[in-house]
Parts: sequence; structure tokens; C-alpha cells
Amino acid sequence: MAARALSASDGGAATLTGREKAAVLLVSLGPEFAAQVFQHLEQDEIDQLTLQIAAVRKVDTEQQLLVFEECRQVLAAREYIERGGIEYARSVLEKALGPARAAEVLERLTATLQVRPFEFARQADPAQLLTFIQQEHPQTIALVMAHLHPEQASAVLGALDADLQIDVTRRLAQMDATSPEIIKEVERVLERNFASLVGAGQSRTGGVEMAVQVLNRADRATEKRILLALETEDPGLAQELRRRMFVFEDLAHLDDRSLQRALRDVDTTSDLPLALKVASPEVRAKIGRNISKRQSESLNESLDLLGPVRLRDVEDAQQRIVAVIRRLEDAGEILVSRGGEDEVVV
Repeated sequence: MAARALSASDGGAATLTGREKAAVLLVSLGPEFAAQVFQHLEQDEIDQLTLQIAAVRKVDTEQQLLVFEECRQVLAAREYIERGGIEYARSVLEKALGPARAAEVLERLTATLQVRPFEFARQADPAQLLTFIQQEHPQTIALVMAHLHPEQASAVLGALDADLQIDVTRRLAQMDATSPEIIKEVERVLERNFASLVGAGQSRTGGVEMAVQVLNRADRATEKRILLALETEDPGLAQELRRRMFVFEDLAHLDDRSLQRALRDVDTTSDLPLALKVASPEVRAKIGRNISKRQSESLNESLDLLGPVRLRDVEDAQQRIVAVIRRLEDAGEILVSRGGEDEVVV
């Protein structure tokens, strides 16, 4: 790809591709901002965008301002859609930009933005939302929860009857792809006043990862009750949920006392060096601060001597350490904080 300067002579932001506009934006805002954006992209997107950035030799000030303004308008349109839907966004944008420009911004946004179903549910208070679905079939409740923010979904889950909590969690974890027609019909029945905004093809909803996010944000009593029941009804699912609810990289967020207690039960001569082979700098630094100088020197020496290893062996070592964390948490010896949970330590 030949490098070129992006300037006003190119005819403004409208003549650039979406990838070129993204490159202009990231080049203008600097490498630190770009690095933060890259953390939220897939690897192929990072590769393509990196090539595009490399192709930009300079950015004309006028071109930069045009891209910034378009970005601002699209972000504003997205906010309006989330607040009140497409028609509300159109009304606000037409007043601000005129009908032609409003239509252009919305067309550009909706061409790339797949508006998720049950938008009304994500804007609703959990207590209000509960009145919509608590009498519905457990599969319907699971479908709605799969489209909620995890914090909302866990609040709804905690308000359900105990037996229903277990049934809904199992269905949520086992949910895979749901046809748009079913989603649209459920959405229409639950709230007739909201337009159904379902993308083409099948919608990926639910699954173990969503169930993990919900349970991670639920209170400890709710989590334990559901997992204990699932161990009887579906041991494999219960094991998978437990395995994924605390991952090795979460060690960076343990309080020092809990980490020090956990490390006493960890195989620091074999498992720990192997587990740290591909660990983040944050995890390595966290562990380094919570072991003695002699232990740190020994650990660094083991890491230096550790040659090529299989990724599977690294993951197994990390999982054994995670199992120690989970066992100590269940015994009440350490505290593992959860997103959305208000932990108080005295």
C-alpha cells in the first residue's frame, strides 16, 4: 500500500474509507490513545488498521477537523439511538443538522452499528424489568437476560425464586444462537411500544461467558446456591462455570493479604514459573511485591531457565493456581472481589 498524505484536496472526510478515517483519528490523537483503542479490537482489525496508519505520512489540519466533526456527529447519533431509538435520534439530528445531513449520519451509523435487541430492557430499572419477565417461561427470561448488561442481569437473577434462578442460569449458559424471528417476537410481546431492531442472520446470545459475567456480579450466596444445584443437575456445566469465573490474570486484582495466603498453597517451584511464562506484567509485578526477595530471585532464575513450553502446560499450571484460589475462597480464608459487588473489609 503506497503511502500518501491525507489532505483537504482529497475532498474532505466523505471521500475517505472508514479505515482511512480511523487512521486519521488515531494518528491525530497519538500513540497512547491508539494503544487503548487497540485493546478493544480483534487481531485482524489491529493488523489492517496498523497498515493503514503506516500509510499515512501526514494529516492536513482541515482534514483532521472534518474527521473529528464526523466522529462527534456519529457518537452523538449513537447516544440518541441508545436513549430513544432511531426515530428519536433522527428527530434530534434533523433539528441540529438538517434533514439531509441527519439522514447521512444515520445511514453511516446504522450501516456499521448493529443495534442489539431489547434496547428498552437495557434502559429499564431492574425492578421494573422484573415485572416484564418474572412470569415468563425460564427460556424467555434467559433470552432477555442474555441481552442485558451483566449488572442488570445479575440483579434480575437475584430477585427470582431460588428454583427459577437455577433453571434460568442453566438455560443461559447453554444458549447459543437464536433466530432473529424468535427474538423479535419475544421483544414485541414483552414491550409493544419499542421497535424491534434485530440484525440479519443469527444473533449470538447467552452462552457460558454471559453466565459467568452474571454470576461474577451476583452476591456470593446466590452464586454458591446456583453452582451447588448445578453440580447435581449438570456437573460438567458447573465445573466449566467455576473454572471460568476466576481466571489467572485476576490475580492482579487480589488484595495483598489474600494473594500471600494463596501463594503458601501454590507450587512455587514448578507451577508458578510455568504459569507466569505468558502472564501480564501486572500479574508478574503483583506477585513480585508479595514474595520475599529470596523467593523473587529464585522465581526469576526459574523463569530464565524455563525453555520453550507447550501453551497447554502453561494453562494447566495457571488453572491449578486458580483452583487454589477458589478453594481458599470457598473456605472463607481469602476474599475475591467481584465486579459490581460492594465489598467491605474491616
